[in-house]
Amino acid sequence: MERVFFIADTHFGEDNIRRYENRLFADIQEMDRELILRWNTNVGKKDTVYVLGDFGAVGGEKEILSQFNGTKYLVKGNHDIQSNEYYRNAGFAEVYDMPVLYGGFWILSHEPVYINENVPYANLFGHVHDSPIVKNYSRQHCCVSVERINYCPIEFEKIKKMIKGMI
Repeated sequence: MERVFFIADTHFGEDNIRRYENRLFADIQEMDRELILRWNTNVGKKDTVYVLGDFGAVGGEKEILSQFNGTKYLVKGNHDIQSNEYYRNAGFAEVYDMPVLYGGFWILSHEPVYINENVPYANLFGHVHDSPIVKNYSRQHCCVSVERINYCPIEFEKIKKMIKGMI
């Protein structure tokens, strides 16, 4: 059975983000290895993963993506500066410049989208990393920056349970 996962702000190969966000890894090689291991431990070959921006890899996207399980989609973030064709050639099944409406209810974006209680949508996003200004989740949003989801893709079913207050 295919499962769907979400993740944001991996920043593969970018040592500055490791230091800036106080990530728990000794160096960039350990960070990249651990992100790949955690991804493949949780995601199967037939699963789908939406990367909600700032994938990283600094020119090595194809090499990194070839190591991952699943079909990968990219909603571009502010650090994903190459063309959509570049990212498709690297291994993403599709690439989006703008937020995507998923399942008629979920807005997938890199940066948080303003949603109030009167709007019938929920937003999955990254960009804010571990900033204390933004809560991890509420009934209308969930941040999937790696620092908040144990550095591995989070399953959509778990996100829905969190938002409904079941876990």
